[in-house]
Parts: sequence; C-alpha cells; structure tokens
Amino acid sequence: MSRKDKIFPYILVLPGIFIVITAILYPILLTLIYSLQFYKLTKPYDKKIIGLQNYIEIFKDLDFYSSLINTSIIVVVVLIIGVIFSFIVALILNREGKISNFLTAIAIIPWALPPVVNGVIWKFMFYPEFGLINKVLYYLGVVDGAILWLNNRYISLIIFGIILSWRVIPFCSILILANIKAIPDDIFEAAEVDGASTFSKIKDILIPILKPTFLIVIINLILASINIFDEVVALVGFRKLGEPFMLYNYKQTFSFLNIGYGSAISYTLTLILGVIGLIYIKFLKREKNDEER
Repeated sequence: MSRKDKIFPYILVLPGIFIVITAILYPILLTLIYSLQFYKLTKPYDKKIIGLQNYIEIFKDLDFYSSLINTSIIVVVVLIIGVIFSFIVALILNREGKISNFLTAIAIIPWALPPVVNGVIWKFMFYPEFGLINKVLYYLGVVDGAILWLNNRYISLIIFGIILSWRVIPFCSILILANIKAIPDDIFEAAEVDGASTFSKIKDILIPILKPTFLIVIINLILASINIFDEVVALVGFRKLGEPFMLYNYKQTFSFLNIGYGSAISYTLTLILGVIGLIYIKFLKREKNDEER
C-alpha cells in the first residue's frame, strides 16, 4: 500500500474532525474557561480569573435550589405520565388493524411539532378567560368563573410536566413498540397454551422483556424534563414563578449578561447529567452481568 493510500482515509475524516472540534470541543473548553472567570458583558473591562468562586456562588443562591426543586417536580410528573402512557399507547398501536398505520402517524404529530408550537397550543388550552379547559368546565357547571391555572407555582409545574409528556410520549411509544414487534410470537403463543391471561402475559412476559427499553425511556424522559425551556417560555414567558433550571440558566447568562456565572451553571448541570449517565451505565452493566450468569 502506497503512502498516498494510507493518508487518504485520514483526509476523508478531516471534515468530521473539524466539525467536532469547532462545534463541540471548542465551545466546551471555552465555557469551562468562562466559568472560572468574572465575566459580565455589562462590565467588559473588569474580566478576571476568580477560580471556583462562580460555583461557590451558585450553591449560595436560593434561586438555584428553587429551580432545582421546580425541575425535580417536572421530572416526577413526566416520569409518571410518560412511562405509563408510553406503554399504553405502544400496546394500542401494536394491535393489528386497518387503521394501525394511520394511528401511528397521528401519534407522532405531537413529537414532530416544534416545542414552541406545542407551548402555544397548550397556552390556548389553559388561558384563564377564554381557554378551552375553562370553557368546558364552565359549560359543565363545574366552575362559576375562570380558573387561573398558571398563577400557582405547583399547578404550573404539573402543567409543564403534562405538556412535555404530551410531546415526548410519541417517541417513547414508538421506541417501546419497535421492541414489542421484535419479540417472537412463539413466547406469547406458548403462554396462551399454558392458559395465561392477557394481563399475565403483559405482567410476566412483556414488561420483564422490555425492562432495558423502559430504562432508555426513563433516561429520555429525565433528560427532556431537565432541558424543558421552549414550552415554559411560550406559556408564561420569563417569569420567576415556577422557573425550571434551564430558564434560570438562560436568564443568568443572557438576561443579566453574566457569562461567567451562567457558564458555571451550565457545567453544574453537565455534572448532574453526568452522574445520571453513570448511574444508568452501571445499571446496564449490572443487568448484563445478571443475564450472563
């Protein structure tokens, strides 16, 4: 093999390496450098290295803990709704019928829509005066006046979780459905011969087999919950009440122009997600070792 032939493969991967360096590695390194500096765009000439001071200030900030609690509530809501309804929708889509493909296409629509559009749609649903939900409740005689759904912190967080679940459930359902389709029919046929009911087949066969898939779904739901931003802005703007973590990060970085502090918040979030990722990897390894035994 000539020297030219040896070099040619490396030339082919150069564009990919360039994109990774400029679009991923460089921003990561630059953000780390900013997080160790006092860097405010309102004070551009006062830029200086302050070490871990930004990180110390984060853990002194009550708004940081408030945003973490808000995000944790959203995560819990999304996990409960997302896991249950993703599985139910997958079971419905798995039923053979003339309109099964049509139902699958319809189910994907919420996931295909941009998050901002989803937020605007739900804003009309929960609008206090002429929103659809208030109108329905009024005509049914359940309420006498408009309910201010988004004026309460915890109700707002539950609504954020419902809206996000509505967007991510289609993807999770398709993921579960694909793995259901991959299960051999012989397993269920043997269970039927043994007299197993539909509930028993789901509980004793389907759910244990889909356990790794559910783990992927849970991780996807957690990541989507932590990164919720567009739906919140579309619903309530940049208000402080019920502020999730990403909105808190955005306001510190771009509203208050505190680049150093905002960069430290970004790395704090990265560390949190890294811990979640390590737990997930360890769990997968343990599952694999148990299967090998």
